[in-house]
Amino acid sequence: MQRRSLLLAGSLAPLFSACSRLPDTVRIGVAQPLSGPLARLGKDMLAGVEMAVKDINAAGFSVKGQRITLEVVARDDKSDAETGKKIAQELVEAGVIAVVGNLNSGVSIASAPIYGAAGIAQLAISTNPKFTQLDLPTTLRLVANDDLQAKAMAGYAVQQMGAQTFCLIDDNTPYGKGLLVGVEAHMKKLGKTPALKASLDDKTTTFDELLPKMAAAKIDCVITTLADFQVEALMKGMARVGLKDAQLLGGDTIKTDLLPKGQLPIRRVMATSPIIEPYEFSAGKAFQQRFNKEQKQDIAYGAHYAYDAVYSISQGLLRAGSADPKQVLAAMKSLDLHGPVTSGLRYADNGEQRFGTISVYGIEHGRWQSVMRSADW
Repeated sequence: MQRRSLLLAGSLAPLFSACSRLPDTVRIGVAQPLSGPLARLGKDMLAGVEMAVKDINAAGFSVKGQRITLEVVARDDKSDAETGKKIAQELVEAGVIAVVGNLNSGVSIASAPIYGAAGIAQLAISTNPKFTQLDLPTTLRLVANDDLQAKAMAGYAVQQMGAQTFCLIDDNTPYGKGLLVGVEAHMKKLGKTPALKASLDDKTTTFDELLPKMAAAKIDCVITTLADFQVEALMKGMARVGLKDAQLLGGDTIKTDLLPKGQLPIRRVMATSPIIEPYEFSAGKAFQQRFNKEQKQDIAYGAHYAYDAVYSISQGLLRAGSADPKQVLAAMKSLDLHGPVTSGLRYADNGEQRFGTISVYGIEHGRWQSVMRSADW
């Protein structure tokens, strides 16, 4: 696929001026990790944005009878909060009307005030509840938040997995640490206390100090917010120290295409996620087939949500009849959008996703298979 992204080196003047609310070209920003360990996920989101822009432009998008071309301005936030703030300012100066960003909660939260000051909608797939608690009208979430996911993780682990001895491992990020704080609180309500807890970082792939402690405690269930590549290494280590019969329940950062590709060294791997698999939507199968053909790979994470996010922006632009970011934002909040793939995007007054749900998945036959889903855990 011919990419329409502009990976700009410096700031550009806005493409619309005070005297013209309807320029010929309107820019949509993308702020995702395009390098580093989470690059597969960030590039997946970028690809979804690019596909939507390509489709909308091909359909002859017009506002008030004027043909408008959408254009992508992409930036690499490197999963780093300081970098996220820097590129947020760059995107503001580039004249984008909205931004699909970010993946990491810490980056979303750090960069939100910059978009907020400019009145630019920030559509994030990150899940830390604090993102929409910043008292900014510009923070919009594409999926359910971690308050609901924490309930789902605790409830499923304690009531459905048949485990007795739990170990909680977070990645010391706002997403991971915050989510497991909620999980532990809900576990206690259900009468369970973890036998072991560990806080690492989001890059660790060696667990030499932790594994002997897990073996000594006879851990039979790990609940973790580590990323997919970290869990891959952790499971191999668990098997080496005699925990082959243990289970692991991860958050949405393990529900990628990585773990289903290999042989599982432990008994079972599950994941909770607010990111529903494409095949679970009526239009998802066709989108996934097209994505695979154009991108030469499977959907790794949330490309279908990124695709619908662009439609949300374009419909806001259409309803506002203006390319002014604040007017587009106000229009987006009034939309009851039936997304082309995910069926629904509706932002609550506080920016949360009204239609958010949490699903539980297990790995079967080389893919993540849905086990159960609820909007009220």
